Amino acid sequence: MRSYAIGDIHGHIDLLLRAHDLIAEDRRHTGDMDAPVIHLGDYVDRGPDCRAVVDHLLQGTQAGQNWVTLKGNHDRMFTRFLNDPMEREEGLRPDLAWLHPRLGGAATLASYGVRNAADRPLAPVHAEAVEAVPQSHRDFLQSRPTWLQRGEVVYVHAGIRPGIPMPRQVETDLVWIRAGFLDDPRDHGFLVVHGHTALDVPTHYGNRLNIDSSAAYGGPLTAVVIEGRDVWLLTDQGRRPLHP
Repeated sequence: MRSYAIGDIHGHIDLLLRAHDLIAEDRRHTGDMDAPVIHLGDYVDRGPDCRAVVDHLLQGTQAGQNWVTLKGNHDRMFTRFLNDPMEREEGLRPDLAWLHPRLGGAATLASYGVRNAADRPLAPVHAEAVEAVPQSHRDFLQSRPTWLQRGEVVYVHAGIRPGIPMPRQVETDLVWIRAGFLDDPRDHGFLVVHGHTALDVPTHYGNRLNIDSSAAYGGPLTAVVIEGRDVWLLTDQGRRPLHP
């Protein structure tokens, strides 16, 4: 069972298009045009082209591309801000908010034409954002699934709560978890493919695979192909195996 997966995008449309090119090249070699492409979330924040990323994923999905677009914590913060800028985000430290410079929400709003969002009063910024962001983008991001299982692999943005069956997992864990998952060495009964925790390079830990290679901070965007539980990084030179 073959699947492709792409890590955290964070508003970099150029990197996303390049990742899709690498997948298309691998498809030409395998002849498999049906394997899904699973995007692991965090389409917005920090990068310069958040609107373009959301639009590309939305249009491709509507056109019938075999894409799965999972929800990330930044996608949830964006839509939650649009719904109610005062609503607390359960996974976020109480001293932070989506428009804090550390989180990059202002970059998302700038891509929709709302300028200097972190430096102005909240009420007019929110009103401009509601006007600027198409309802189709809001609906798309809000309705994203939080996980997918294919064969021996579970795909999710941040990780899972170990020992909890997947249907009973809580969304906040699936889009935010670090402690209790990253440090758990047990085999979960499947390989967990995730992002959320930025690394310099994609890393295979045996029971999980982290493919967030820091596109949000100037790093590359990782695309992988997975067959069973075997993983290959897609590069300009073709496949490169990723081992635990």
